[in-house]
Amino acid sequence: MTEDSTMTAINDAVTLGRSGDHIAARITLDAIWHSIGPLGDPLHRCTLAHYMADLQEDPAQALAWDIRAIDAADGLTDERTRRHDRDLDVRGFYPSLHLNLADNYRRLASFDAARREIRNARDRLTHLPEDDYGTLIRTVLDEIEASIAAGDTTARPSAPH
Repeated sequence: MTEDSTMTAINDAVTLGRSGDHIAARITLDAIWHSIGPLGDPLHRCTLAHYMADLQEDPAQALAWDIRAIDAADGLTDERTRRHDRDLDVRGFYPSLHLNLADNYRRLASFDAARREIRNARDRLTHLPEDDYGTLIRTVLDEIEASIAAGDTTARPSAPH
């Protein structure tokens, strides 16, 4: 594992957002995104887009960022992720990425697309560890699926922002 100043900068921006300074976090992540570029390191693009989506109030904007995240994940390798963290497995990214897409589509009342993404997430659950993170993703998946079934487009109170 090597020091990665871009991942450090992304994590610092995420910390800003989680502390409530969403505007500063978005500005910082946007600047990093422009420095990475559309063909930059897929780990950087995936991570940044994943967190940038969480900072969007508009579900269409969140969807655009989550699509960027999954597109970047498609270009990732385990070798690259393990240079950052030896325990990361790219396949483990996908349940959360599809879950986020499902939630965005649900909020936009595109329920067929939301159900498709729920299926995609469920198909990949075997790649999640049996730990707190895996439990969280499975729980949120059930919540979003219930909201889709109810035709509910409201933001989830537990959704990150």
